[in-house]
Amino acid sequence: MKKDCLFCKISHGKTSTEILYENDTLVVFRDINPAAPIHLLIVPKNHIRSVNDLSEADQPILAEMVMVAKEMAAQQGVDKSGYRLFINVERGGGQVVFHLHMHLIGGWH
Repeated sequence: MKKDCLFCKISHGKTSTEILYENDTLVVFRDINPAAPIHLLIVPKNHIRSVNDLSEADQPILAEMVMVAKEMAAQQGVDKSGYRLFINVERGGGQVVFHLHMHLIGGWH
């Protein structure tokens, strides 16, 4: 855990954030500035700064993030209507919190 990282604090239970899903490697919670009616963040517990900092050993984490996103989309009721998954990389790509995370957005009618 990186002490000054907001997502490390959230993923290790150091904030009052409501966790919607948790396992040994990931947590899922709502984005505090939602861009859609449903806007979740899928976050590894292990601190990885960005996609640019992934190693070969991190490949299973990315697959798990996608599979958990699929589960969460079903749980949130957007699996049939459609949703979007994306990862912002570095400041120029829109990354604001420098801890790897995937966005799941959807819920438009």
